[in-house]
Amino acid sequence: MNTPRFPRLLCALLLCAFSTAMAQQKPEHVILIGSDGFGAYAFAQAKVPTLRAMMQRGSWTLHARSVLPSSSAPNWASMVMGAGPELHGYTTWGSKKPDLPARVLDEYGMFPTVYSLLRKAKPQSEIGVIYEWEGIGYLFPKGAVNKDLNPDGDMAVSAAAADYIKTKKPTFLFVHLHDVDSVGHKVGHGTPEYYAAVERTDAHVAEILAAIREAGIEKRTTVIFTADHGGINKGHGSISMNEMEIPWIVTGPGVRQGYEVQGSVMTFDTAATIAGMFGLTAPQVWIGKVIGEIFK
Repeated sequence: MNTPRFPRLLCALLLCAFSTAMAQQKPEHVILIGSDGFGAYAFAQAKVPTLRAMMQRGSWTLHARSVLPSSSAPNWASMVMGAGPELHGYTTWGSKKPDLPARVLDEYGMFPTVYSLLRKAKPQSEIGVIYEWEGIGYLFPKGAVNKDLNPDGDMAVSAAAADYIKTKKPTFLFVHLHDVDSVGHKVGHGTPEYYAAVERTDAHVAEILAAIREAGIEKRTTVIFTADHGGINKGHGSISMNEMEIPWIVTGPGVRQGYEVQGSVMTFDTAATIAGMFGLTAPQVWIGKVIGEIFK
């Protein structure tokens, strides 16, 4: 029995409309801002108007979790590598190379990253990494990026990021801020000095967002703010929730506004979600998932 022509035509039109809507929701630019040592618990005390405005304009959770150990290199690696230390091999706070053999290696001789996937799928992409902690420099393939800059201090980092955004309009940029972690180690987490550093970081995020607007790409840009870990006393790396819970805030085309994420978010889901935004195929070895509930 033949299917009536009208329902078939209607289905085709609906499919076309859905595909068009999805295409319109994909950003042309993604800016990932990571603040070292910024525990989600800080939102209860610190004044962070920029980040709270992002939460109103986008989707967020204060219950995203780091991988273990709750320390720097394992988590910064996981954030862009879509998997945990068991697979990418970076297991200590200052790992400069995998402490365990990476499960697989890409064309750059590293565990697959967002950078390498984007470079391969979209070779003309402008890709940058601007970071305060020099340890970040060991966690991405140098050959896959156009901009590799390690300024001294967060003021210099945010200024460099703003300039890069306005001049190059990068396809993907990772910005690493370090002030909060430095104060956490020197003075302590949960101290007035720590919250002051959190508030300075909020101002740096505001500077980066202003640069996106000035570049004329705001409506085509997704911004993600997150952290590698939190802390307790003057350290981190263990299993307390103050060390493991991190903020995860996303704004941009097609992202639900004022929406608190209900599902689980792990730091390696950041890589998978960015890959999904760009329409990239995640490697089989990645365990991160696209956080689909944030999209309209």
